[in-house]
Amino acid sequence: MATVIEQAKEQMGKSVEATKENFTGIRTGRANPALLNGLTVEYYGVPTPIKAVATIGVPEPRTLAVTPYDASQANAVEKAIRDSDLGVSPRREGSVIYATMPELTEERRKEYVKIAKTKAEEGKVAVRNIRRKAKETIDKSVKDGDMGEDDGDRQLKELDKITKQFTDELDSLLETKQKEIMEV
Repeated sequence: MATVIEQAKEQMGKSVEATKENFTGIRTGRANPALLNGLTVEYYGVPTPIKAVATIGVPEPRTLAVTPYDASQANAVEKAIRDSDLGVSPRREGSVIYATMPELTEERRKEYVKIAKTKAEEGKVAVRNIRRKAKETIDKSVKDGDMGEDDGDRQLKELDKITKQFTDELDSLLETKQKEIMEV
C-alpha cells in the first residue's frame, strides 16, 4: 500500500512544478522570456504560441529581443506583444522586435504579489486534494481489511508529513517570488 503514498508524493511534486511554472509568468523587475509564454500569434491563420514562431532573448535586464523564424511574421509577432497585458510598446529593428519592460510601480508590484499568492494557494489546494484522495484510499483499505489499523495510521502520518513538506515548499517559493517582485 506504500504505492498510495508514492503516488501522492509524485502528484504533489507535479503540483509544485506547475506552481513554479505559473510563477515564471508573473512579471518581476527583470525581463524573462517566460513572460511571453501565454502569448499566441496568428501564424498562417492558426493561433500558435509565440515561442514556437520566434526565438526570445534577453539582451539587457529589462529588454526582450524577439526574432521570428519567418521574417514575414514580424508584424504578427509585434501585434501579439503590443496587444498583450504586459504593458510594453514593442519597437522593431529589421525583423527583431524589442520589448522594453517599463519600471514597475509600487501599486503594480502589489498586484503581482496578490497574483503570486493566488497561484500559491491554488497549488496548496491541489496538494490538499491529493492528500484527501490518498487518505480516502487508505481509510477504505483499513475498512475493507486489506490493511491493519496500525499500518493505516502509520501511512496517514507519513501522508501528513509529505503534505506538510510540499505546502512548506510552496510557501518558500511564494516568499522568494514576493521578494523578487518587490525588489526595486
